[in-house]
Amino acid sequence: MKKEHKTTAHRGVSSLAPENTMAAFKLVKEQGSQWIEIDVQLSADGVPMVIHDQTVNRCTNGRGKVSEMSLSQLKMLDAGGWFGDMYVGERIPTLAETLMYVKEAGHDLNIELKVYPGDNVHALCDKVKLVIDESEIPLSQILFSSFDNEALHQMMRILPLVRRGQLWQKIPDDAYSLLHKIEAYSVHCDYRFLTEQKAQLIKEAGYQLYCYTPNFPELVEKHWQWGVDMMITDDPKAYALTAD
Repeated sequence: MKKEHKTTAHRGVSSLAPENTMAAFKLVKEQGSQWIEIDVQLSADGVPMVIHDQTVNRCTNGRGKVSEMSLSQLKMLDAGGWFGDMYVGERIPTLAETLMYVKEAGHDLNIELKVYPGDNVHALCDKVKLVIDESEIPLSQILFSSFDNEALHQMMRILPLVRRGQLWQKIPDDAYSLLHKIEAYSVHCDYRFLTEQKAQLIKEAGYQLYCYTPNFPELVEKHWQWGVDMMITDDPKAYALTAD
């Protein structure tokens, strides 16, 4: 019997709808995923916003840094038209709006804490914690991930019951000391740089192992055999179709 091919919808189902929007999140269940991955950073007035890039240039009709725009300025932008005419009028969601949807829909949520040069890591973590507390979402539905080990360490201190996953492109040689520092639950890495030996070491150490962002299942057939637990993908339905 085939191992179940578990997936996380990367920024929602971003192959079919504009990434990090409610439209992309609402497609997740029908595309065969339980998990949604999102990116969170702060607006100029300290509101956790769901958007990946440091600027709004690529995924909206505006220009400028997210961190230099207020909630009201960000909410005025069209975050869907760049993807297709049917998505004109989609807005950048707040973390609060996303948590409300996830809580009601029963999804699990991987919140990637985006830290760009000059960002205040502690402010980001504090504001995210506040929104999560106010949402009253079960903490078992959430996983934090970040390339920034300090952000995960801060989250361990202020919201210890939420699991933590360390993001790397390539798993470094000093992985264990960094994972131990944050009492990590999972390791998230670029599938293109994962080796069988690294995968085996991570699994033997007791961590969950997730790979980003393979959009074609045939590229990662061997990764499942190495013990990878989940693929973070733009096209989760492709995996649902292969895991029969």
